[in-house]
Amino acid sequence: MAPLYVVLLHHPVYDKTGKIVATAVTNMDVHDLARIGKTYGVRGIFIATPVRALRLLAEKILEHWRTGYGAEYNETRREALALVRTVVDLDAAILEIERDTGERPILVATSAKEGAERTSCSALRGRIEASEAPHLVMLGTGWGLTREIVGRADVVLEAIRGVGEYNHLPVRAAAAILLDRLIGERG
Repeated sequence: MAPLYVVLLHHPVYDKTGKIVATAVTNMDVHDLARIGKTYGVRGIFIATPVRALRLLAEKILEHWRTGYGAEYNETRREALALVRTVVDLDAAILEIERDTGERPILVATSAKEGAERTSCSALRGRIEASEAPHLVMLGTGWGLTREIVGRADVVLEAIRGVGEYNHLPVRAAAAILLDRLIGERG
């Protein structure tokens, strides 16, 4: 099975007016993505932001739980947060994966928006199971990944759909649903 990575992009993403922005890094996203990733056997999680102060904030959170008091207080949190790395942007995450695996990852874009040429989770799951090539699932904050980022993807996943018209899941919930569909236990 292919090694799977996740990147949470804080830039470039859209705000609700369609403007390209950088969003804030949140403690909850860092913790929850790490725990979700550890649960599903993800090889690595990247928190990507060009804002130095936000990278430093994420690194401070990680340090507390990896080597500080938090590491002693909650060993399972330390294990999960060991998966997380901070990077400046998508290209830096790609380089890290190339260093880890020796290969450029297959880029998988996510979007809550409908569009042409979307791949189902079950189709991508089959590709992941049959492949040795690393895959990088790109998650966007704010109001989603920009067209530029989605345009770089090798695969664009279909939107997660609930029961009604409302479709704006928190990124942590979307990550859990996607990872369960892509690599979770069947049955």
